[in-house]
Amino acid sequence: VNSILLRSLKEHYLEVSKMTPPPKISPPKPYTIVKGALDQTSGPVLRRSYGEAGEEISISVARLSNIMPPGADSDSDGSDGAGGVSGSISQLFLHVDISRPESSKSLQFLCGLYPDAVGIHSVCLRSKTSASGAVAVAAATKGGGEYQGRIFQELDEKVRDAFHFYIEARGINEKLFPFLQAWLYVKDHRNLIRWFKSVGAVINEPKPE
Repeated sequence: VNSILLRSLKEHYLEVSKMTPPPKISPPKPYTIVKGALDQTSGPVLRRSYGEAGEEISISVARLSNIMPPGADSDSDGSDGAGGVSGSISQLFLHVDISRPESSKSLQFLCGLYPDAVGIHSVCLRSKTSASGAVAVAAATKGGGEYQGRIFQELDEKVRDAFHFYIEARGINEKLFPFLQAWLYVKDHRNLIRWFKSVGAVINEPKPE
């Protein structure tokens, strides 16, 4: 049984290894890539500063299909059949953190990002010591902890529009999509390669005498 599984893992590993990566894309300026982000399980991908107040903006990203419960989005991502790496990532989920150096709080947005639009799911004020990245996304969708404010869609339309203008002025828009889509593809590919190797190593471990 072990030999059959190892052979199957090796076949899929080789198949995934031969997959053509997407063209290299740079993030829209002035955003810069956080060093080592590809090797981290969570945390920000992009950073920039904004305005005279020295705002620090960081962006974390996840697949929308990894955040929403199964069946919640009928237009969720599909798989291309090559070991689980999606051939088309059409919906992304962003965690945007905006803070000022002198403040102990940060304004945090959860947004849906698409090739032609960005939409705000929620906005809240959190301590800078709170979880960030994918951990924050998961925590925010489950609720609990600090008061999260009103449900975004229950806010007055003018307030919602003002928040959209606020993030768009800071470069949170559909121009981020091509880079983040390619970045997630590469990260998924790396994770899958590592997973095949790790599982194979565990199965192939010699039995204790």
